[in-house]
Amino acid sequence: MNIEEIFSQTYLGNSAESWLWALGAAIVLALVFNFILKRFVRSLAKLAEKTETDLDDLVSALLEKTSIVLIIIFSAYVATFFLDLTQQVRELRKSVVIICLLVQVGLWGGGFIDYYVGKKLSKIGVGAGSSITHIRSLGFFAKSVLWIILAILTIDNLGFDPTTIIAGLGVGGIAVALALQNVLGDLIASLSIIFDKPFEVGDFIVIDGMSGDVEHIGLKTTRLRSLSGEQLVLSNNDLLQSRIKNYKRMNTRRILFSLGVVYETSYDNLARISGLLKEIIDAEPKAKFGRAHFSSYGDFALNYDIVYFVLTPSFDDYMNIQQNVNLKIFERFSEEGIEFAYPTRKVFLDSTQAALTDAGAGD
Repeated sequence: MNIEEIFSQTYLGNSAESWLWALGAAIVLALVFNFILKRFVRSLAKLAEKTETDLDDLVSALLEKTSIVLIIIFSAYVATFFLDLTQQVRELRKSVVIICLLVQVGLWGGGFIDYYVGKKLSKIGVGAGSSITHIRSLGFFAKSVLWIILAILTIDNLGFDPTTIIAGLGVGGIAVALALQNVLGDLIASLSIIFDKPFEVGDFIVIDGMSGDVEHIGLKTTRLRSLSGEQLVLSNNDLLQSRIKNYKRMNTRRILFSLGVVYETSYDNLARISGLLKEIIDAEPKAKFGRAHFSSYGDFALNYDIVYFVLTPSFDDYMNIQQNVNLKIFERFSEEGIEFAYPTRKVFLDSTQAALTDAGAGD
C-alpha cells in the first residue's frame, strides 16, 4: 500500500489526509494561541507595574490561570471544522468544549477570589485578629459555592437531570451527616467563631482553667499558646460550649486587695489610713482609686479592703502598679508609725492556773 492509498483511506467518514490536516491545524492553532497569550500576559504584567490601578493586575492574574489544556482543546475544536462529522460526534464535541470552558471559568473565578482575598489581607495589619481568618474562610466558601454551581451545570450539560442527582445526594447526605456530626459540629462552630467573634487571633482567653493567646482559628480546632509555652489544641464545638473569659476585650481591670494593722493602732491613724491609700493609688497614672474602708475586726488585725482600677488591660501594667502601690504603702506606713498585723499566738491562763504558778514561784 503506497502513501496515496494510505491518505485515501477513510476513518469515521473522513480521509486520513483530512485527519492530518485537522491535526496540523490544531497544533498550529495551539502554538499560536499559547504564544499570543504568553506575550499578552507579559506585556500586561509590565504595564501593571507602571500603573496604580488594580484592573490590569486582576486581568493579568486571571490570564495566568488560563489552562494550556483549554487552549489545546479549543484548537482541536476549531480544527475539526475541516472534517465532516456526524451529528453524534458534533454533539460530543460541543459537550467536551462546554465542560472545558466551565472548568476554565472555575479557574478564572478561583483566581478572582484569590486576588480579592490577597488584596484584602494586604490591607490588614499584623494582629488584626480573626479578620484574617474571616476573609480566608469567606474565600474558601466562595470557591466551594462556585465549583458546586459549575458541577451542576456540567451534569446538566451531560444530559442528566441535576435535580434527581441532588435529591439522591440529599438522602445520602443525611447518612454522611450522622457519621460526621462531630466534624460538622466543629465546622459550624468555626463559622460561629468567625462571624460572632467571641475572640480573635491574638486575644488572651481562659477556658475551663486553660489559658493562652489565640494563635489560629481553623475549621475544626482552635490553637492557643499557653503562658508556659506549649500549644493547646481545642475542638471548636467544645470551645463554644465552655465559659470563655476574653481578657483582650477588657478595658479596665478591677483590683481588690486587703491589709491589716495591729490593734494597738491609734484612732487617728485608723481614720487616716483610707486617705493615705487614696493618695498612694492616685499617684499612679494608669490607676484610678475606687474605695478603701476599715472593713472588719479580725482575729489578730484591723482589716481594710481596698479597690482600685487599672486603666489598661495589660497584665504587666497591673503587676507593675500593684508593686508600686505595695512599696509605697510600706514606705508611708513606716513614716507614720503604723504597724502591719501578723498572726500571733497568745496563751491565756485562768485564775487557778495563775495561783498554782505563783505558788510554785514562791517555793
